[in-house]
Amino acid sequence: MAKNVLLVDDSSTMRKIISRSLRQAGLDFGEIYEAGDGQEALAVLEKESIDIVLSDINMPNMNGIEFLREKANRPGMKDIPVFMISTETGEDIIGEAKSLGAVGALKKPFTPDKVNEVLGPLM
Repeated sequence: MAKNVLLVDDSSTMRKIISRSLRQAGLDFGEIYEAGDGQEALAVLEKESIDIVLSDINMPNMNGIEFLREKANRPGMKDIPVFMISTETGEDIIGEAKSLGAVGALKKPFTPDKVNEVLGPLM
C-alpha cells in the first residue's frame, strides 16, 4: 500500500529535490505533503493521514528537534515515524533526534539509491 509522506524543510527547493529523489528511488509513495518548518508540519499531521515524516533539523520557527519533542506529546501523531534528512549528521544531534523518536537519518546531499537503501525497509 502506498505511503503518504510529509517533507519538512525550510527550503522549497530542497523539498522538491527530496520529492524527486523519492520518486526516482522507485518506492511506493502515495501523496507527498510539504511543510516549511516544525509548526507547519504539526498542522499537516493534524489534518492529513501521514505514514512517514522526513524532516530537516535546522529550520526557523520550530526546528526538527523541537518538532520531535512536540510531536511526541501528541497522542494522535506520536507513533508516526520520523526520519531526519539534514546536512547535520553528527552523532550528538542525531543521537538527540533518535532519543526523541527519530528512526534514522540521511545526510544531504543523497542519491535516489541511498534513499531506497535507507527508506526501503520503512516502506
